[in-house]
Amino acid sequence: MNTLRQAVQEYLSMRRNLGFALRKVGHGLLDFVTFMEQRRASYITQTLALDWAQQPQKVQPAQWAERLCFVRGFARYRSATDSRTQIPPQGLLPFRRKRPRPYLYSDDEIERLLRAALKMPCRYQRCELRPWVYYCLFGLLSVSGLRLGEACNLELQDVDLKAAVLTIRRTKFGKTRLVPLHASTCQVLRNYIARRRRHWAQRPVSSYLFVSSSGHRLDGGNIQRTFYVLSRQIGLRGLSDSHGPRLHDIDSQPTHSCVGIGPMRNPSATCQSCPPSSAMCALPTRTGI
Repeated sequence: MNTLRQAVQEYLSMRRNLGFALRKVGHGLLDFVTFMEQRRASYITQTLALDWAQQPQKVQPAQWAERLCFVRGFARYRSATDSRTQIPPQGLLPFRRKRPRPYLYSDDEIERLLRAALKMPCRYQRCELRPWVYYCLFGLLSVSGLRLGEACNLELQDVDLKAAVLTIRRTKFGKTRLVPLHASTCQVLRNYIARRRRHWAQRPVSSYLFVSSSGHRLDGGNIQRTFYVLSRQIGLRGLSDSHGPRLHDIDSQPTHSCVGIGPMRNPSATCQSCPPSSAMCALPTRTGI
């Protein structure tokens, strides 16, 4: 019979081959195996599973239940080869998940957010592209239905402005999908790419569409912090608020969104149903999930 560590590696490999990423589960189960090894335990018991799940002290009960869920899934798998395995029953650590209430942005709020992005200060020449990066990133999220991670992972080769299509690679369950773009969105992206090319001329830069001031892929933490600063500036959040409208909600607008600000404005490219000030227009599209 193989060891628990070997069994965990086989379990994770099997499920990842089925399309599950299991990043958090993988880290959790490897930590659980280390916990078991320290106690010289060769098989899973309900008591040990509970002890490990409740190790973190200053956390919400939901995190304990999530950790126990990691073990429960693995225990089901392990029980097929080790009859001594105890599978923690459902409800052993009961909790009620509190999901954040989605926030529906108005077109005016999105316009103010993008306007604030364009007004971000630039103290150094290397930061001159930064306002346009966030202007186009937030604008694209609002009209395409992309997840934040999907937008950050876009590379220049994934943007086909002639065909008006984005190729979204390595999405949920490892799939690839195509996202159509409105002609006005293509024009905004075309202007941004030209500006990006001029800014990084004669300097090394990564192939990602949206890059930081150092030329690397945008960091998710920096994106969130920038959004918090801008949302406070335009009144979406109070200056001391720790909760409020999330960037995650901006990609899930139920109706078609239009965005157009200042120099990016191109009224001739807008669709007939959009007001004249619109420069970015599209239907949020997320298929294949």
